[in-house]
Amino acid sequence: MAYAPTAPHLDFAAPPSPARLVVLVSGSGTNLQALIDACADPAYGATIVAVGADRDGIAGLERAAKAGIPTYVHRVKDFPERTEWDAALTGTTAAYAPDLVVTAGFMKILGGGFMRRFEGRIINTHPALLPSFPGAHGVRDALAYGVKVTGCTVHLVDDGVDTGPIIAQGVVEVTDADHEDGGDALHERIKSVERTLLVDAVGRLAREGHSVHGRRVLPLTPHQ
Repeated sequence: MAYAPTAPHLDFAAPPSPARLVVLVSGSGTNLQALIDACADPAYGATIVAVGADRDGIAGLERAAKAGIPTYVHRVKDFPERTEWDAALTGTTAAYAPDLVVTAGFMKILGGGFMRRFEGRIINTHPALLPSFPGAHGVRDALAYGVKVTGCTVHLVDDGVDTGPIIAQGVVEVTDADHEDGGDALHERIKSVERTLLVDAVGRLAREGHSVHGRRVLPLTPHQ
């Protein structure tokens, strides 16, 4: 059964500082590193309490270990059913009592159990200006379409693929040279903007709280 939001309007008060973050990774962990660096400043208002992964032996886990952050791994292939993997991931993540969950290059679709447990508090990035070019090949698809600008999006995760409410977006210009190298240089420029955008968005939500009104993510004010 597909996950469905329980309410069109959700408020999330700013948690006690520092906010607790769990970050999920599948690869090199460059976005994770950006968050680790940001959390080193007490004024940022957040700390990473655990890093989870869907595979072992990846650089993202090494970055966490170097920073002294607890890690855990749940591989889909180790579970008879996908729902069992989702339950294990949900349970381990919940044990760290996160205020926010950040999927930083996490390449698995989260299941309904995870979505219900952390509804409105899961943050993801995408290398395109959503709702254009969702899915695993946002950079390639944008180039193929011939756009003059693309960029990146930080958004809340819902039950669709890159369809959740948008928190922030950054614009990156496409050059003629990008078509010559297949988009590699463009993707690197997008990643650079993405890291800054993610750090800013996570910090704001951690320090100020947020309110979800349908497709809008707004600051949570004392009047709400």
